[in-house]
This record gives sequence, structure tokens and C-alpha cells, in this order.
Amino acid sequence: MPETNPHRLGSVLSRFFYDFLVQQKGVSRHTILSYRDALRLLIRFAANFLHKPVADLAIEDLHSDMILAFLNHLEAERGAAIVTRNCRRAAIRSFFQYLSEVDLTKLEHCTRVLQIPPKRAPERPVDYLEAEEVTALLKQPDIRSPLGRRDRALLAFLYNTGARIQEALDLRIGSLQLDKPALVKLHGKGNKTRICPLWPETVDLLRALIAERQPTPGNEDRVFLNRRGEPITAAGTRYRLRRYVAKAAVQYPRLTTKDVTPHTFRHTAAVHLLAAGVDVNIVRGWLGHVSLDTTHHYAQIDLATKRRALEAAAANGVAGIGRVRWKPTDDLLSWLDNL
Repeated sequence: MPETNPHRLGSVLSRFFYDFLVQQKGVSRHTILSYRDALRLLIRFAANFLHKPVADLAIEDLHSDMILAFLNHLEAERGAAIVTRNCRRAAIRSFFQYLSEVDLTKLEHCTRVLQIPPKRAPERPVDYLEAEEVTALLKQPDIRSPLGRRDRALLAFLYNTGARIQEALDLRIGSLQLDKPALVKLHGKGNKTRICPLWPETVDLLRALIAERQPTPGNEDRVFLNRRGEPITAAGTRYRLRRYVAKAAVQYPRLTTKDVTPHTFRHTAAVHLLAAGVDVNIVRGWLGHVSLDTTHHYAQIDLATKRRALEAAAANGVAGIGRVRWKPTDDLLSWLDNL
């Protein structure tokens, strides 16, 4: 096997993904794919920016001025939000942090890249649902159909647990305990696991949903499936939720002023729990927040809103990646696509 050129971008990326992210850090596949997408966009931009074939790109070509131009391009040309820009920056930063530690000859180059700051985004008020709006949305799926029963169970689960949408869609039957004490084991960011209690209403919906099919031995099947028996996607969930919001907005026009997504149920769970007097540290563990500051964000609601949410909550009973090494003969973008 020919010696790997240490200046060739592909060989460094290969070691970054497999040796560092997978073998040393053991990050989740979602992190791998997020980093892959960011670096793939960067490489394509660099090739156009420098008028060079992707195969000829070297580490030195990814300099701080070019990366800053890429981040500005994401906003100006691709319409990315500031939070998306900062996520791409974080992935690029992780790569150059790794590079600075394994190759001291690149330290000065990496330092300039690492000094690119995140962009501050204007503070947006937290969009959350009032209790009656949650109830209205839960009533929209037609439970006479299998998909309607699935959707009602999914929305109830999101509200009950405050789970991120991908946490819910990745949920396996074996992670549920539907007998008392009912609970679910969620696998979140950074491969962290947390346990959330399940309300009786949520348990009934989940038990009925699972009873409609015959799970495979080991209970490794996903809980939420489409009509073909395959895991549903986040995009499909958002599409169906938009339809339910439009129907519920006939009775509650305020819904048209809110950007209701699956993540809105996570915001709603946090706000309702805090408004009901649940300790902020318990809420932090419930939602899987790393920092308490993130949870405090939900506490910035005026007292009148808290009082309304508390009354409404009381009325509603709220209590593996394959190892495919990059080779010098490989097309770099194709290799990234196949990660």
C-alpha cells in the first residue's frame, strides 16, 4: 500500500472520522452525519472558491478567509439560519481542533481557523403551546385509521417526554416499560441515556399502537412506523403535523401565529413543567439538557403566562457506522456521501 500523503485532505478526513470520532470519541451516527454534511459543503465550496478539483485540495487550502467566506455563503446564498451557520462552524472547528493536536506543523494554520467566532443570533421568544392547543392538536389525528392512531401516540409521546424528534423516531419497543412504573429510556445527544416517566394516557396509546402488530423477538423494532412498516422520518412527521395544525387553527386561530414543529412539543413540555412548579434541575434531567442555562431559558416567562399554563396543565391532568477507509484513488465527495 502506498504511503499516505499527510497533506492530502482525504487521508486526514479519513483519520478524523474513523480513528478520532468513531474509535476514540465514540460519537453517535447523527453526529457523524452532521459533521460529514458540513465538511462536504465546505469542500465543494472550496473547490469552486479556489477553482481547483476536489482531488487536488490540500489542508492549506482550507484557510480561515476561505472558511469565513463559506460561512457567509451559507447565509447569503443558501438561506441558512444563523443557528445552522454556527452548527456548520462547530463541525469545521472540531476537525481543525483534531488536526492541531495530531500535526503540530499545522498548528498556526489551525489556530487561525479556530479563532473564527460564532455569530450571535437575535433572541427569539420561545414558541410553545397552551394546554388547550395541545389538546386540540392531539384530537386531530383520525384514530379510526392506523396512521391516525400512530400520530396521536407520537404527539402525546413528544409532549409527555419532551423528547427531540429523532429520539422519538429512533425509539425501540424494548426501551419502553409500559407496566407500572411506566417509563421510557431515551438515547439522546452524545449517546447519553435518560429515563422519563410516562403518563397513563400515553401508556394506553403506546400499548394499543404496539398491539396492532407482531414485534420481532428482542423488541428491537421501532415504535413509530409508516404504512410499509418502515421507520417514519422527521420530514414526514413535520408534514403531517402541519396538516393537524391547520385543522386545529380553525378553533384556535393563535396557532397560525406560531411556528409549530415537533420541537415545539419539547418547548411546551419544559414550559408547562416549570410553570407547574417542577424543580428546574428535574426539568433539566427530564429534557436531557447538558447546561442548566438551557433550561433557564424556558423560565423567562411572565408570571401571568405561568399562571395560565399552570391552571391549564392542572385541568388536563399534567402531572453504527461502517469502516470504509479513504484511499488516494477515491473521489473524496463520493467517499463522504457513502459514510
